[in-house]
Amino acid sequence: MTRHFLDVDDLSAEELEQVLAFAAAPAGAGPRPLAGRGAALVFEKPSARTRSSTELAVVALGGHPVYIQGHEVGIDTRETAEDVARTLASYHDVVCARVLDHQVLVRMARALDDLGAHPAGDGRGAGGHRGAVPVVNLLSDLAHPCQALADLLTVRQHFGELAGRTVAYVGDANNVWRSLAVAAAMTGMRSRLAAPEGYGPSDADLEHLAALGADLEVGSDPAKAVDGADVVYTDVWTSMGQEEEAAQRRADFAGFTVDEALFARAGADAIFLHCLPAHRGEEVSAAVLEGPRSRVWRQAENREHAVRGLLAWVLSEARR
Repeated sequence: MTRHFLDVDDLSAEELEQVLAFAAAPAGAGPRPLAGRGAALVFEKPSARTRSSTELAVVALGGHPVYIQGHEVGIDTRETAEDVARTLASYHDVVCARVLDHQVLVRMARALDDLGAHPAGDGRGAGGHRGAVPVVNLLSDLAHPCQALADLLTVRQHFGELAGRTVAYVGDANNVWRSLAVAAAMTGMRSRLAAPEGYGPSDADLEHLAALGADLEVGSDPAKAVDGADVVYTDVWTSMGQEEEAAQRRADFAGFTVDEALFARAGADAIFLHCLPAHRGEEVSAAVLEGPRSRVWRQAENREHAVRGLLAWVLSEARR
């Protein structure tokens, strides 16, 4: 059965550990399931980190990445998401996509499940379709699971174990927070969220996390969230596509900057994480971002290792 990766809990807890083990292994030491094969990288939204990390991960697995900008495929304007997925699966062994709408990924995955159930050939010669092709979420409005994998790697590198650690997220309940909260629940971490009024999780978010057994605290006081935490995490107040809301968001998020005083409330061995890009003086002070307990550059590096581990696992599963 094809294994898609649209959010972290598309894996079981045991499978998540396997992915992290693949990611922690030195590049070149593990399987090379993309040797001589292609990987489609569809980007409706640009990103330096996601493009660089994913392309190099594909190369490390022996494959050839093909970067495709949103206007080149025109999802649901030039052709449907389903047709884009079917076309790319004719050439590539995995379709990775960074999209505006999470449902685009869901539709791509369903289309390729249908196609994989009735392959036209073995995909190794003229006239054949390669059959089962997984879809990997590089970012959507709902989730950012590859970022969460990199976050877990970074926390594990510092603390050794994930279970029992506390991660405090200061900011809105966006896609980064959502995947991080899912990952925390699956690995036995406690999570806290401090968000301004009106920027917290939805009822659906809370129900989903409760079903995963999450140890979650939600509030609007950054100091309470950060108190004694092992990891302090934040993201930009205004994400790509929200530029018209920037002034209002800056007003609404007043008091939510992770500065030296707020970070000092965290545990003595606490680390600071940020998925980047960062706006110094808004969501984080320059002193914290550049400080000795910041792990943001190791976290950015881990994006490549995380995707490499994920693709190695997903493609190995797809061929079973």
